[in-house]
Amino acid sequence: QVQLVESGGDSVQAGGSLRLSCAAWGATLMKYTMGWFRQTPGKDREGVAAIDSDGTTHYADSVKGRFTISKDSAKNTLYLQMNSLKPEDTATYYCAADRGDGYCWATAYGYRYWGQGTQVTVSS
Repeated sequence: QVQLVESGGDSVQAGGSLRLSCAAWGATLMKYTMGWFRQTPGKDREGVAAIDSDGTTHYADSVKGRFTISKDSAKNTLYLQMNSLKPEDTATYYCAADRGDGYCWATAYGYRYWGQGTQVTVSS
């Protein structure tokens, strides 16, 4: 059974930076496609970034140039470096793993495993 545990969420001022981490237990990250999603109350979960097993990365247009997804196979951890944060980045951020074949990287229901979420709040 795969367990994903996010950390790194915090409250920051606009223009600041945060790095989210997602530690994976019970499986080797390198074999999975991994993603970061975010959600605000009343809205659907939104794809932020993803990294395929071959290292190919994908980003939502709203975060391109500001966020970077990466993974450390030695630590079995997925990261999301978030720079130049904006108030509209405020959300609960979730880590996801094991995207099924044929699903777009940003399709939440295509992922099998999820973390519990970590809160990011950006104030203006």
